[in-house]
Amino acid sequence: MARAKHKTTKFVFILVALLGAFFIVDLLWASSSSASQAVASNWAFQNSHAFIIPNVVHSNNNTVSAPVKEKAKQDKKGVVPERVLSATFADLPGPELKWEKMSTAPVPRLDGAAIQIKNLLYVFAGYGTIDYVHSHVDIYNFTDNTWGERFDMPKEMAHSHLGMVTDGRYIYVVTGQYGPQCRGPTARTFVLDTSTKQWQDFPPLPVPRYAPATQLWQGRLHVMGGSKENRHTPGLEHWSIAVKDGKALEKDWRTEIPIPRGGPHRACVVVNDRLYVIGGQEGDFMAKPGSPIFKCSRRNEVVYDDVYMLDDDMKWKVLPHMPKPDSHIEFAWAIVNNSIVIVGGTTEKHPVTKKMTLVGEIFQFQLETQKWSVIGKLPYRVKTTLVGFWNGMLYFTSGQRDKGPDDPAPRKVIGEMWRTKLSL
Repeated sequence: MARAKHKTTKFVFILVALLGAFFIVDLLWASSSSASQAVASNWAFQNSHAFIIPNVVHSNNNTVSAPVKEKAKQDKKGVVPERVLSATFADLPGPELKWEKMSTAPVPRLDGAAIQIKNLLYVFAGYGTIDYVHSHVDIYNFTDNTWGERFDMPKEMAHSHLGMVTDGRYIYVVTGQYGPQCRGPTARTFVLDTSTKQWQDFPPLPVPRYAPATQLWQGRLHVMGGSKENRHTPGLEHWSIAVKDGKALEKDWRTEIPIPRGGPHRACVVVNDRLYVIGGQEGDFMAKPGSPIFKCSRRNEVVYDDVYMLDDDMKWKVLPHMPKPDSHIEFAWAIVNNSIVIVGGTTEKHPVTKKMTLVGEIFQFQLETQKWSVIGKLPYRVKTTLVGFWNGMLYFTSGQRDKGPDDPAPRKVIGEMWRTKLSL
């Protein structure tokens, strides 16, 4: 009797143990399945650089279609496919243009400068690599579409982040960064006589600046904004000096009304006797503390879509914003049929990878209607490109292009020259 009772007790114990084991295994399986799905999802998330969004993106109160890819994904209830936005999240719809590749520039350039005078595009300085900067000028002839003359810049002249403008003969070169990596700025300013290829000194800016907005307006050379001496802090200061035929008519720079928002890498345009400042950013790379080579170190940057205009009353007016934030466009513009055309640039960082995102669109600002539109797509996304317009053709050369159609992060510094017919 005792033996039978013992067997019954043992049987019950085993049965309870098996049931407990079943529930534990079931719980672990469910947990493991969820964890596996989470890991797989995270891995795919990181490797595809994709994130989930609604079917449209809203930019400055305008609804635009988002470039998306479908990702069918169903749960046990047969739930609906999600819309997954690829790494090209910032691209805006626009017409495709037919591009023709021209002669490549003698050297690749990043953060260089360019000035067009009639059929000639003067291309200055810039990084060849992060450790090497150019100190010469190359000239492209739009008439025969060839790169021709080359000559040196003054040894004391900045190599990147220049402010620059022309009156049609003389080119004024204002301040900028001297040397490679993230070295300091110089306040030195020069004038180039394009007829004789001779350089002259010009009164230095009151303080050094990186990539200030620079223009000739109403007989004065205006310099404003840019980054301060640490390369990161936005400058708001605005100075001007009277000029004529490459000469300063005053001994000192005059303080003018500050720009509403400081920072470098903006387009600065004078048209119809109005001065426009477009796009740009606050913040930039800085030199790593204690680095003997001033090695560049990333800092937070805010790219904006602001547009300001200075009128005869010397008051800044806020105009309609760009279609999206855009920076690194200081020499990426042209005036075409009473409109301002902006080519490429950089926009806000990718929300997943946090990498810089390049721009592949061409924007047009109609001066009469004060409306922005996307008028075309580039062969690839590119920043600090150098733009010219001649005989109905839009040209761009140099800068830093993207990693490919599905990756808008910057990669290769280029010297390629492209053109397309632009009918506006």
